[in-house]
Amino acid sequence: MQGHVDGVGEIVAPVPDLKVRVPERLLPYLVEKGSVTVDGVSLTVVTVADDTFSVAVIPHTSDVTTLGQRGVGSAVNIEVDVLAKYVEQMLAPHLDDIQRGNR
Repeated sequence: MQGHVDGVGEIVAPVPDLKVRVPERLLPYLVEKGSVTVDGVSLTVVTVADDTFSVAVIPHTSDVTTLGQRGVGSAVNIEVDVLAKYVEQMLAPHLDDIQRGNR
């Protein structure tokens, strides 16, 4: 993670099973067992749904970050995995060929 904010999410369910609603444009970068940063805390994605993702927050992380104090409806900064952004950038020029079956 690089420390850049990619968007703002909204807490749908609080810790320990934190669920966050995110802008649709960020969803392609979220994958189960991938990385995501919520308010500067690097976490592992547990599930991805229609417009949300969830992460498991351990008690220590809840205690030493602001995540344990955030309630439903709170806004949180989201940073998606930079590796996913690099892959997208590298593949973007070739997507038309891949979709047509030409490699």
